[in-house]
Amino acid sequence: MSEGPFKEVGACRADVWLWRARFFKTRALAAKFLEGGRVRLTRPGLDAHRLDKPARPIKVGDQLVFALGGRLIAVRVEAMGDRRGPAAEARALYSTLEES
Repeated sequence: MSEGPFKEVGACRADVWLWRARFFKTRALAAKFLEGGRVRLTRPGLDAHRLDKPARPIKVGDQLVFALGGRLIAVRVEAMGDRRGPAAEARALYSTLEES
């Protein structure tokens, strides 16, 4: 079903994914950020909407846009991950999108 350290299919809680991808040091910080409605999710075939709860599911192929540390971050989810691993492993969970 999965090869290597990443799951290829399925879904993951938004706070867990942001923590695993190392955008936040703790899940609690990721959850607080999400509760503020500061992350926009675009799923292929659906309209964009704001994530307002940490338990909202993230799937491979989703696009996330949020401002963090004074910069705009736009990423495509490439994998779910099994754990919060080293930085190289975290970078494999997403690809950066071009800003328009």
